[in-house]
Amino acid sequence: MTLDAVGQIKEVFTLVDFYQYIKGVEYLICVAFFIGFPMFYRYLHKREQETKEAARH
Repeated sequence: MTLDAVGQIKEVFTLVDFYQYIKGVEYLICVAFFIGFPMFYRYLHKREQETKEAARH
């Protein structure tokens, strides 16, 4: 699978082609999760720290 094939819908002729395509999509979803989850976690805890600091003052 090459990078220029990402995002394109192509015909699937065999089961191996189908699994190869699905695996590529699966890896992209995993990469998005591993990048997005720490950002979301920081966002949630940043707000929690701000409310704790506001309560102290």
